[in-house]
Amino acid sequence: MIRLEGRKTLITGGSRGIGRACAVMFAQAGSDVAITYQSREDAALEVRREVERLGRECQVFRAEIGREADVRAVIDGIIQKWGRVDGVVNNAGIWTYGEMGNMPSEVWRETMRVNLDSVFFVLNAVVPHMKARKQGWIINVSSTAGIRGEALHSHYAASKAALHGLTKSLAVELAPYGIRINCVAPGWTDTDMCTEVFSEPGYRESVRQTIPLKRIPPAEDMAGPILFFASDLARHITGQILSVNGGSVLCG
Repeated sequence: MIRLEGRKTLITGGSRGIGRACAVMFAQAGSDVAITYQSREDAALEVRREVERLGRECQVFRAEIGREADVRAVIDGIIQKWGRVDGVVNNAGIWTYGEMGNMPSEVWRETMRVNLDSVFFVLNAVVPHMKARKQGWIINVSSTAGIRGEALHSHYAASKAALHGLTKSLAVELAPYGIRINCVAPGWTDTDMCTEVFSEPGYRESVRQTIPLKRIPPAEDMAGPILFFASDLARHITGQILSVNGGSVLCG
């Protein structure tokens, strides 16, 4: 039912996890996709092959997403080839340990650079193109941590909570230009980001038991709501934060 034929979508951090799932699902819906990656070229090229098997185009960009010059180069490359960007999924991010009072300032800065500054750089570069066409959609990927907080990951939670404020502010600012912006806040998801903590004996099961639906979902369970926000089914929705966590956090 959701179709995006002819659309051009940028997905940051599109080589693995939720980003990869989005790239494939958007291609299945008919959209061409452009993805960024930082280090795993093999994974990024595999995504491109999968998208192309689905009959869609895929541009692949290696970029330090927290560097404005790299982001500008990505947007310029997409515009040069496709002439437009219909939608953006700001997915790239990192999740690291940080105990307040013993957290190196570089850990804080790196998290803000990758999780928050990158979104600003992408939007600051792409919004003028969307304004010129009087249409577009943006989906920021945040986290349940940005809603409830997360001990020993306060820097991560702060970066994701900031995306909520950014989303709500821009919803009003960009609405006159026909641009919608929403946010999906995943809970625990079975991706590479969680591989290390899930390797601890018994931890995965202890997490599963905290989720009312008793599932640790695959990345596709996050890509589905993101695809919905990109579709015409959500044409009257903007400025919203959608929690996708199996009922583990019931607030927005």
